[in-house]
Amino acid sequence: MHSTLRTIGLFMLLIGLFTAIGYVIGGLYNDNWVTGALIFLVLAAILNIISYFFSSKIVLWSYKAKIVSKEDAPRLHELVGKICMKGNLPMPRIAIVPTSNPNAFATGRNKKNAVVAATEGILKLLTDDELEGVLAHEMAHVKNRDILVMSVAATIAGAISFAARMVWFNMMFGGRRGNDNILLLLVVMVTAPLAALLIQLAISRNREYKADREGALMIQRPLALARALGKLEEGNKRNPIRRGNPATSNMFIVNPFRGGGFIALFMTHPPMKKRIEKLHRLADETGFIG
Repeated sequence: MHSTLRTIGLFMLLIGLFTAIGYVIGGLYNDNWVTGALIFLVLAAILNIISYFFSSKIVLWSYKAKIVSKEDAPRLHELVGKICMKGNLPMPRIAIVPTSNPNAFATGRNKKNAVVAATEGILKLLTDDELEGVLAHEMAHVKNRDILVMSVAATIAGAISFAARMVWFNMMFGGRRGNDNILLLLVVMVTAPLAALLIQLAISRNREYKADREGALMIQRPLALARALGKLEEGNKRNPIRRGNPATSNMFIVNPFRGGGFIALFMTHPPMKKRIEKLHRLADETGFIG
């Protein structure tokens, strides 16, 4: 319950930031503060609707994921089918992503429209027990509608950054440049995109810990998932995805894009060491050691 309330609160902050920027833009243009806020609130609703219905199709298309039948991928269908029976979940569609990067993700707006995708690389890297742990993690995301949550968060966070740039161009090339407005502009330009990013990351990291725990409990083998995560971390360091949209990195079980230095502060996933430690503690607490 605490986790759910925190996520709702973070979403409200995202929408509030977007609306606040609309308020600022409206004020800089004919002093129409309220109209600007209302317009951006409506835009936030439209963005949510677009994300709800089309984000999964866009993600699958962008990674060239192919929906496969049971005859095409019997191993994947069998493992996911076992997980669905244990978790009392409907069978999702299965997709394979043609990349040697070892990874997996789930997408879809609800359980009935879910797709679980695995890369060619992960099928070669993991044993059946380890792969089942990964797929259980993804089915936990499906169960909790995490992918929908992250898609909407990413869309609004991106829109906040875009709106902040609108404020900048309005001030520099067509807006008023009074001292008060310049100060307001600097506050929006510096804080809004950063706050949107930090909120998005907070939602993502929180959801990853929860999916690790629920997926491990679903199959009663926390250590199988822990072993898989260790292998995937090393595999993604050696063979990251070369082409793709970093904005979708939160959808994968392990971040497929690599970055160091300052970029590392804004990774969408929790530190792998902490994720593995939590799974080992879960094994000790429950006695599930598979």
